Amino acid sequence: MTKLKIGCEEEFDLSPVEEAFSRRIAGDALLSAELVFTDEEGIRALNARERGKDAVTDVLSFPNLDGICKKPLMQADYPFDTDEEGRVFLGSVVICRARAAEQAEEYGHSLRRELYYLTVHGLCHLLGYDHEREEDKKEMREQEEAVLSEIGAGRDA
Repeated sequence: MTKLKIGCEEEFDLSPVEEAFSRRIAGDALLSAELVFTDEEGIRALNARERGKDAVTDVLSFPNLDGICKKPLMQADYPFDTDEEGRVFLGSVVICRARAAEQAEEYGHSLRRELYYLTVHGLCHLLGYDHEREEDKKEMREQEEAVLSEIGAGRDA
């Protein structure tokens, strides 16, 4: 059984990401997350409202749980944080499709790879990873690269 299910209203194959994260997350909790795609105005408004930054960005993450980085996630520890299926809700990731397309072109890789990268990056934030300090950034990048390589969306994809 897949430990992580990602809900997304748009057609985007998230099963490789779900499976890769499911193998990495310790504990018995069944988890869920939400992935939302928006336009430049939508993400700018969200960024301004939630972070006080009136600018377009590529991805925003809104974690539901605190203090979970590298800890086993046990279902019994989160009785009030479950979704309608009984899965522990990690939070939401919002991606700006237009910015993702610009970055894919800028970095010389496919839009598919960029969307997977932004999804993985956002999920790492939901799981408590951050990149404020250099040592944390290194650890988060290692997690991202491991997942992306596993799903065939590494830097050369």
